[in-house]
Amino acid sequence: MDRTDSLPTVPTAAPPGTEPARAPVPLGTRTGRDPRWARPALAGLLVVTALLYLWGLGASGWANAFYSAAVQAGSQSWTAFFYGSSDAANSITVDKTPASLWLMALSVRIFGLSGWSILVPQALLGVASVGVLYATIRRWHGPAAGLLAGAVLALTPVATLMFRFNNPDALLVFLLVAAAYATVRAVETAGTRWIVLTGVLVGFGFLTKMLQAFLVIPVFAGVYLLAAPTGPGRRIRQLLLAGLAVVVSAGWWVALVELVPASVRPYIGGSQNNSILELTLGYNGLGRITGDEVGSVGGGGGRPGGGGGGPFSGRTGLLRMFDTEVGGQISWLLPAALILLVAGLWLAGRAPRTDRTRAGLLLWGGWLLVTGLIFSFMSGIFHAYYTVALAPAVGALVGIGTTLLWRARSAPVRWRRFAATLVLAGTLAVTAWWSWHLLGRTPEWHPWLRPTVLALGLTTAAFLAVSAFLTHRTVPPSPSAPVIKEFVSGSGVQGDANSLVNSEAGATAGRRAEFAGRVVRWVVPVVSVAGIAVALAGPAAYAMQTAVTPHSGSIPSAGPAGAGGFGGPGGPGGRMPGGRANGQFPGGPGGGQFPGFPGGPNGTGQNGGANAGGFPGFSGGGSAPGVPGGTGQDGGTGQDGGTGQDGTAPGGIPGQGGFPRQDGGTGQEGRGPRGGGMGGLLAAREPSAEMTALLAADADDYTWVAATVGSNNASGYQLATGRPVMPVGGFNGSDPSPTLAQFQRYVADGRIHYFLGGGGFRANGGSNASAEIAAWVAETFTPTTVDGVTVYDLSSGKQG
Repeated sequence: MDRTDSLPTVPTAAPPGTEPARAPVPLGTRTGRDPRWARPALAGLLVVTALLYLWGLGASGWANAFYSAAVQAGSQSWTAFFYGSSDAANSITVDKTPASLWLMALSVRIFGLSGWSILVPQALLGVASVGVLYATIRRWHGPAAGLLAGAVLALTPVATLMFRFNNPDALLVFLLVAAAYATVRAVETAGTRWIVLTGVLVGFGFLTKMLQAFLVIPVFAGVYLLAAPTGPGRRIRQLLLAGLAVVVSAGWWVALVELVPASVRPYIGGSQNNSILELTLGYNGLGRITGDEVGSVGGGGGRPGGGGGGPFSGRTGLLRMFDTEVGGQISWLLPAALILLVAGLWLAGRAPRTDRTRAGLLLWGGWLLVTGLIFSFMSGIFHAYYTVALAPAVGALVGIGTTLLWRARSAPVRWRRFAATLVLAGTLAVTAWWSWHLLGRTPEWHPWLRPTVLALGLTTAAFLAVSAFLTHRTVPPSPSAPVIKEFVSGSGVQGDANSLVNSEAGATAGRRAEFAGRVVRWVVPVVSVAGIAVALAGPAAYAMQTAVTPHSGSIPSAGPAGAGGFGGPGGPGGRMPGGRANGQFPGGPGGGQFPGFPGGPNGTGQNGGANAGGFPGFSGGGSAPGVPGGTGQDGGTGQDGGTGQDGTAPGGIPGQGGFPRQDGGTGQEGRGPRGGGMGGLLAAREPSAEMTALLAADADDYTWVAATVGSNNASGYQLATGRPVMPVGGFNGSDPSPTLAQFQRYVADGRIHYFLGGGGFRANGGSNASAEIAAWVAETFTPTTVDGVTVYDLSSGKQG
């Protein structure tokens, strides 16, 4: 039964001799079958979404090579598949649970290894997310609301980015939208199966991106407890079963990993004690909230008001979702969603407990507010692309709220019609102004778009506002005698209305009512469609720009350069939180330049900043190592329009000078250096043919053809050779995997062929193992240089 009982109306008796009028339809009610246009419109939406997400998909290459290397490993080894290992030899896992890797690895097993085969499951998840969101909204609010919600999700810039990228967020969004659909079905009939399915889907969300999936649990549970049409005792029992489903679906993998002896499984990346529970509750859990993330990059807050994740947290606060780093990714329709949430709850009024209109608004509004507020105030590592988790809720609220207000324009109470139309007009005006503001952050990118959106948006909002005054004094149906009576008496005219109908004044009033009714019936719908197009113009333009731009590195960003976010090295994107759009980055409270990275084994380079606040040279004590082989100085900082100079290390590789600016270059426009910037932390190296051939030689005689500090540093070599490369220290180089003793044993057993210089980053605590390994290699083996990279042949250390 797909009816909503909010705002009931009582039909009035028809005058004698006339056909009985239909009773007004309650707001939010779906009646009968969908209109004929619904299915073709849905098909068109899905086709356009598929084109947006699939077109030119392979241009991004390996995208995030950190995950691509793990996918490659999972396609070669079922053990690596199960654990989410970074390499097929299973030295260490990625720092996430592996569900998203499973889909991509299966795709690679079917189609072979390529950038396209890795990314196509992500794009299909995006199309499926739009379809499931449509189905969810349609059940309670009609196909028009579902189509608008799906279009908003599809055209949100950060959604376009993440559904064309290989981070876990694509699968997480799909699972959460599917869980919302299951919750809606459960609320309709108080069905135990559906609410248990909600728990299962959220549990698999945990296996995708850990505790972030749990942010919606209190919202889904609260809506079911409020609106399910059954007694409170049964509702509570059902929710307990759903909670058990979450534990089982999320916990089976965790339990297996914890029960398997550490000696026969890979090390758990991102943890300091080889524990998935530690990773869940620490680095990827509460540490993201508090900023206490041992082994993370950057250390404490980079500046006043900043988070604990240093340069990767940004400023916290209530307006974080609207700031220069995040706003262009997600906030285009965020003000509209908040306004429409409030307006929709106002329209629902004192509806019955089981009212579906209110339940839908609370479900999606709760999702948006809970997740958005946590993102706004979390002090640990935060990236702008996390906000893709808000996109379904924003789309749902825009779709539901817009259609509710549109239907309220035909409500029998005049002031409701007047208020609903004015709120629609005001929402459109605010959206146009906010789009104008966001487009102003990239003034050189299609400058004509900014004033066009503002002018058309305010014009259509003005038309809607004028129609509000027309509908306030007229009734939309045909100007029959009862309508004229209402119009005249509503104007305050005294006397017998029947006599006025036949009088000249009555005829004039009738003509005016007929004209106003025609305006309302024909002009306003056209204006409203134009208003929707204007509201979507800004995010659609950013989404298309995102789709035609290759993205790589660990921190991608949607939209044109300068739109916000933090573009990873070697790819487009935004700017450093707290930095400047011209590519020059303050290093902290003192405004120092962001330094280059040291080339020496013991981190003897000096700080590269002009003032305090820059990252110092690595000096041990939990810091990732520099490159073995010398005592080079830090690289210079990337200036606006220039290129930071690399500090060279005798016998070693250049010191990766200059932090990549907003468009992915090193102080200048263009792609980042092949070395990946930031010591190989955020992007993979692209090894030369000479280096690839060197690593491939005698590869079958070794477990790992090479070892190097940092997962991204290792991933480039691994993807190029198709052979396992050991990422010493995991992602940041700060995990104790392997220890120095373990590494020495691997070398003695002849399991590692080469050690490659480069990689690593100053970490917030964590292990010194990678620094110790780098120092031992530099002291024990003779370096050579291949393609500017320091290479140590470890085969001479083999014993027996």
